Amino acid sequence: MLRIADITYSVEGRPLFEAASAVIPTGHKVGLVGANGTGKTTLFRLIRGEIALESGEIALPARARIGGVAQEVPSSDVSLLDTVLAADEERAALIAESETATDPIRIAEIQARLADIDAWSAEARAAAILRGLGFDHEAQKRPCSDFSGGWRMRVALAGVLFARPDLLLLDEPTNYLDLEGALWLESYLAKYPHTVIIISHDRGLLNRAVGAILHLENRKLTLWSGPYDTFARTRAEQRAVQAAEARKQEARRAHLQSFVDRFRYKASKAVQAQSRIKMLEKMTPILAPEDARRAVFTFPAPEPLSPPIVAMEAAAVGYGGAPVLRRLDLRIDQDDRIALLGRNGEGKSTLSKLLAGKLAASEGRITSASKLRVGYFAQHQVDELHLYETPLQHVMRLRPTEPQAKLRARLAGFGLGADQAETEVGRLSGGQKARLSLLLATIDAPHMLILDEPTNHLDIESREALVEALTEYTGAVIIVSHDMHLLGLVADRLWLVKDGAVSPYPNDLDTYRRELLAGDGAARPAEKPKSREPRPSRDAILALRADVRKCEERLEKLSEMRERLSDKLADPALYDDGRVAELEGWNRKFAELEEAMARAETLWLAAQERLETAEPRSVPLPESLPTLKA
Repeated sequence: MLRIADITYSVEGRPLFEAASAVIPTGHKVGLVGANGTGKTTLFRLIRGEIALESGEIALPARARIGGVAQEVPSSDVSLLDTVLAADEERAALIAESETATDPIRIAEIQARLADIDAWSAEARAAAILRGLGFDHEAQKRPCSDFSGGWRMRVALAGVLFARPDLLLLDEPTNYLDLEGALWLESYLAKYPHTVIIISHDRGLLNRAVGAILHLENRKLTLWSGPYDTFARTRAEQRAVQAAEARKQEARRAHLQSFVDRFRYKASKAVQAQSRIKMLEKMTPILAPEDARRAVFTFPAPEPLSPPIVAMEAAAVGYGGAPVLRRLDLRIDQDDRIALLGRNGEGKSTLSKLLAGKLAASEGRITSASKLRVGYFAQHQVDELHLYETPLQHVMRLRPTEPQAKLRARLAGFGLGADQAETEVGRLSGGQKARLSLLLATIDAPHMLILDEPTNHLDIESREALVEALTEYTGAVIIVSHDMHLLGLVADRLWLVKDGAVSPYPNDLDTYRRELLAGDGAARPAEKPKSREPRPSRDAILALRADVRKCEERLEKLSEMRERLSDKLADPALYDDGRVAELEGWNRKFAELEEAMARAETLWLAAQERLETAEPRSVPLPESLPTLKA
């Protein structure tokens, strides 16, 4: 059991914890959440004993081992497999001692302990962990020096998972994993035999791998049962109740104060006035919850272009040798929302670079609309920002003639306020750098936005804001991400990149997840039917899409009406005795609205099904489009 008792700690005079307490039972899987900068990583350092508490206590069972990933493994000539095996220091020490020990009693103790820790299956366990994190059998034999920093972070993660500490502390472990690795980690952690605390902004991980949420807010720790969605829903309900109670108390306080102000100096009412003054003094204030920080993204809207905006015919792309991707026959329209699926190394980033114009096609033909603008965001671009310049200087370089007020408004539209606008990029947080990179990628109002792992540095609120912005964005979106929650909310088409080809994936994300976790490499497109029905025409598909959009617009309007009615019904004054008839009328309208929403949802599902039946599609390339220049 991990016991955190009344801890206090400050950084440069700013308190991060004030009498904060929590108890994590042994074997629990817990997600540690809170706004950026509140002290989540600092709490990990306090638990590990790297920094000293000002007051309070953090207690663990005697001899409990704490493990985590602090940095990537060093570059060396040691193979990946041997590096992971060496991470279990107890096993390595026992095996080394067993080779030199001569005392029969000590030899027996060593062998018994090696059996207890399952030492003889260690190589198979280490290989399985490395395989789950993306290293095949041949890669496991290669030295660490063959791999980049991101891959060596995976090796470090493999090492700590293999060592199986009693308390496993993971800080954003999916930031350096692809979708397949992230899904494997979810499954592994759910079955991990000891206590786990994870700092993460990945809702999928927090919903599937943990059973409780430890929330850090206002310098206090609160442990909530259930996964993240349960925590978010329960907390929202409690905040709503707290806000309502605060409003009621404020109204009661105003009523009492009004009586006091009117009658405190009248002899006939002096006793009653004094009584109400005492009531006011005894009234414990109920504070309304502070409004949550509103994360924003504001993508400029591009002008519409005639479809398709990009089309490929027998295209191939590579890096000078054999093509990585071949026989690409693809089409993208401006209203497409496409997620690229596929295991690491299959070519998702290569396809993204081809669409962004970073790579030229080595074969075939690619055509695009003549006025097409493309925005491209890749994870490495965050590292390519000018560290000694401010965000304002970055946008001034792209818009030298715009007034500063407009440039600052652009920055504010991506959550970079006045303070961040004048701060050197090197001093910004990872999330703020990602916001700046997204602004630079979208500043020209692109018709097609290509996002390669856009959420790695974004917190949960920023990820939700990104979903909202992409939903409202009127250009095409091509996205690669390990965040299943984001993909599920944004993408309406799935393309599978596998074996040098790109093809529509016919199933949903849940099916793809199950196939990946099955470990059989089954994530592949369905076999082509022997007999094909005639393909719908382009006009027919566009008409089906228009039907879907109309249904979505109607659902949106009905949802807005439902919110207004809910607010009306939440008014306490409506429940006074004299307003029974009015209350019944509003309840009747609410019931009618619920029926209308149910019918609208049925129509929307039917329209969506018709569209999905018509897609995936392959439409002949129009001859009028100009060739896309590399």
